[in-house]
Amino acid sequence: MGQLTAIVLGAAAGGGFPQWNCRCPVCSLAWDGDARVRRSTQASLAVTTDGKRFVLFNASPDLREQIAATPALQPRESLRGSPIAAVVLTGGEIDQTAGLLALRERHAFAIHASAGTLNAVAANPMFNALGPDIVVRHVRAIGAPFAPLDGLTAELFTVPGKVPLYLEGDNPELAAETEANVGVEVTAGGRRLAFVPGCAAVTPALKSRLARADVLFFDGTLFHDDEMIATGSGAKTGRRMGHIPIDGAGSSLAALADLPARRIFIHINNTNAIRVAGSPERRKVEAAGWEIAEDGLKIEL
Repeated sequence: MGQLTAIVLGAAAGGGFPQWNCRCPVCSLAWDGDARVRRSTQASLAVTTDGKRFVLFNASPDLREQIAATPALQPRESLRGSPIAAVVLTGGEIDQTAGLLALRERHAFAIHASAGTLNAVAANPMFNALGPDIVVRHVRAIGAPFAPLDGLTAELFTVPGKVPLYLEGDNPELAAETEANVGVEVTAGGRRLAFVPGCAAVTPALKSRLARADVLFFDGTLFHDDEMIATGSGAKTGRRMGHIPIDGAGSSLAALADLPARRIFIHINNTNAIRVAGSPERRKVEAAGWEIAEDGLKIEL
């Protein structure tokens, strides 16, 4: 049994960092070349047990750039091929699925997701470019273990959240526990990693599951629930977007303070000041025992 290893391909929320059309205070630092911030692509992990075959957690629109920045994912000896053997989707948002189109060049791999997420993918004919004769789609039931790679067991679990933005109605449920928004737990060699890039609230059941993990990658979208409104960069709160804030009443810092896992914030919005080294927000999360994901971060368990 090999060592469970995860590589952060991207740490940012939808749009990446800096966001292409944004001059919020944090994006402005990046556009101006401030050394206190690092550019970041949209959230995804690559997980392996042998360094040869990888499963991706979500396929971000930046996947082509992420492969170019990650030698372990680049083609090797054969004329055509890739170490990417599978993709596990935690939802059907654009920043979770659009990168599948970068994998359309007749490379065999498997997609694993809930029925609802695969239905959302199937409803868009662009994804027919991933021919079913070579890219197999597997419906995975919530709570049912499966093996996306030899020696690696994965399990989807419900996380409070909402349907993808493009499927919202007039009054979407913002913290429903359905297969539309899930986390992934993977185990290998007795070690356990949990990936939860989107979470609207921490329930007792969710906290109990996360307490089993050795490493947790958790939703770090916004520090303050109203920071997009306060910076003038958006009209929605974090909770309206289906994301629990890091700080404040009912926050992730408070809800997950006593977890034994190594805790890492991922899916970090461009407005979030934890991106800025030395900022009060970053110092607060680090003092609470959290780390900030960066593109290229490698975790070995």
